Amino acid sequence: MRKLVLALVVCLMATGAAFAADDVIKIGVFNCLTGQNAFGGQLELEGTQLAQKEIPEVLGKKIELVIVDNKSDKVEAANAVTRLIERDKVNAIIGTYGSSLAMAGGEVAEKAGVPVMGTSCTNPLVTQGKQYYFRACFIDPFQGAGAAAYAYRDLGFKKAALLIDVANDYSVGLGNFFKQNFTKLGGEIVSEMKYQSGDQDFTAQLTELISKKPDIVFLPAYFAEGAIVLKQAKELGAEFRFMGGDAMDNPEVVTLGGDAVEGFLHTTFAYDPSMPNMNPVAQKFTENWKKAFPGKEPNVNAALGYDSYILIVDAIKRAGSADPKAIRDALEQTKDVPTVTGMTTLNATHDAEKELGIVEIRDGKKQFIGTVTP
Repeated sequence: MRKLVLALVVCLMATGAAFAADDVIKIGVFNCLTGQNAFGGQLELEGTQLAQKEIPEVLGKKIELVIVDNKSDKVEAANAVTRLIERDKVNAIIGTYGSSLAMAGGEVAEKAGVPVMGTSCTNPLVTQGKQYYFRACFIDPFQGAGAAAYAYRDLGFKKAALLIDVANDYSVGLGNFFKQNFTKLGGEIVSEMKYQSGDQDFTAQLTELISKKPDIVFLPAYFAEGAIVLKQAKELGAEFRFMGGDAMDNPEVVTLGGDAVEGFLHTTFAYDPSMPNMNPVAQKFTENWKKAFPGKEPNVNAALGYDSYILIVDAIKRAGSADPKAIRDALEQTKDVPTVTGMTTLNATHDAEKELGIVEIRDGKKQFIGTVTP
């Protein structure tokens, strides 16, 4: 009799565990929490966590975030996605900062048939040919065209130069798209200089750029190296303007660059705490962020981490299921979903269609100065 009771208890415990598991929807997060890209990856994670705090359930089930550090490394990114799928059995995945890392993890997710919502991975190759990879951000052809249009049309600059990190897919791709569109508009590229991730001395490149006398230098760098470039350019007496991409949209740029970043321009998504006339989702995000992280400014990376969660939860609701394929199918039908960075529609190539913003550093602070259409 005692054995029968014990067996019954074990059976009930097992049934209870299974029921509890059925009541949980797992969303994996693979992002750069250590390594070169850690600052951006951490902001994206915090944005995702804020969204999960606001929306902890869907379809009557608890949402659990399973977080893995991809260590800003391609191999580790693939390993992180493998772990999330094989060990943690996630229903969908969010990530990552860094297009090359997204591409590495995307191959694993594609083979396993698990949908991924990219955060700020803007290289076109991230979603190219993929059935299960989507993204909350626009892509580099759009961003490069917008940067070129603003430099040529709005600022009236006719001569541009490039300073490119040849070891970084993001930098190479965005630089090429700026070049193509700037020349298409009638502008001239007077110099193309190169460096590699991790470089600290840009004197040779900047000296050459100064000799070519461009109106503007397009610098599609990550924020830490970009700030170093700007400081050294000021020290060398450079008089041309600098413009970067969304990877420079980081509160640390001013901290690292000091007064050397004054007047620096960069493209970004249509969100910044300084922007006027925020949409209701952006207002709520900004208010809740300041409560959750007092003294820490939100930026577009945090907003995109938040938006990625919103888009996956929206797809689960519309699918009426947390089955990975059902989520994928619903994501393909995403249209005009209100997010922090504007109304988001995912197009046929799984890329977000939304406005392109322009930010300038003025008086030591980021100022959102408007949007541009390529």
